Amino acid sequence: MADLELSPIMLIQSGEDVLGDRAVRSARTSLRARDPNTDIVELDASAYSTGELDVLLTPSLFGEPKAVFVPNLEKVNVAFQEDLLAYMKSPDPDSVLLLRHNGGVRGKKVLDALKRAKVPSTKIAKIKYANEKGRLVTSDVRTAGRRITQDAVEALVAAMGSDLRELLASVNQLLADVDGTINESHVDTYFAGRVEATTFNVADAVVVGNSGRAVELARHAIATGNSPVSIVGAIAAKFRAMAQVLGQRSSRVHTRLKMNDWQIKRATSDLRGWNNDTLAEAFRVIAKADAEVKGESRDPEFAVERAIVDISKLRKRH
Repeated sequence: MADLELSPIMLIQSGEDVLGDRAVRSARTSLRARDPNTDIVELDASAYSTGELDVLLTPSLFGEPKAVFVPNLEKVNVAFQEDLLAYMKSPDPDSVLLLRHNGGVRGKKVLDALKRAKVPSTKIAKIKYANEKGRLVTSDVRTAGRRITQDAVEALVAAMGSDLRELLASVNQLLADVDGTINESHVDTYFAGRVEATTFNVADAVVVGNSGRAVELARHAIATGNSPVSIVGAIAAKFRAMAQVLGQRSSRVHTRLKMNDWQIKRATSDLRGWNNDTLAEAFRVIAKADAEVKGESRDPEFAVERAIVDISKLRKRH
């Protein structure tokens, strides 16, 4: 995410709260670095009253630089929209108006106007997938001038990845407490309880046929806020990756898998003890469990445990 160059009007479109916060902090730091006396005022777009913008951005008698930060442009009211569109025609060159839009359809007219005016902006996409979170972890560590092993990245994302803010906070903790290269043992030391309670570790235990451990982890995962749907989803994701790798092996035509190298390596390892027939049967069990945890069963937790046992038996039988 590139830092915004200071200008009279700046826009941050953020799909992720924690990354939006970072962009705002960066802009504030740049403002203070340019002039420590900058007066930064926060303005609520939903409670705005006509004329406030001009008052807040008009240079003071003492010449201190002015900056206004709007944290919720998506909640823009009519008065703010009208004043902002008017201000955009002739912004004060010595003041800064920093706008943050946090997603949704509201404020589209203002966003379109800002785009037409070619206002400096940065757009932060929603982080959805484990590999995206892993890249973010790696980037943070490298930015700090440090190194982290791929196994440690995977373990950290598996443990903390459901909450991006918590994930990045855990990176900061490791950077502060660990000397040298961060490895998987460091992640286990600091976040062992969280690592063992994730849905992905339930799936790991199922793949190796350890039904007792998988059931234990599933119960703990549910007790700490994970849903039966997410557990079945993690198991399904694990087996889909395995099936993709096995399919590529069997194909006469080389195809490039849409997976990272570490994901391919992990799926290849997971395939030990599985073949086409047992994978196909596992998918049948997973499909049934998926339907049950999404409403077909009155006891979704039992449905998860039964699926875990049934899938684990398939590997043991092979």
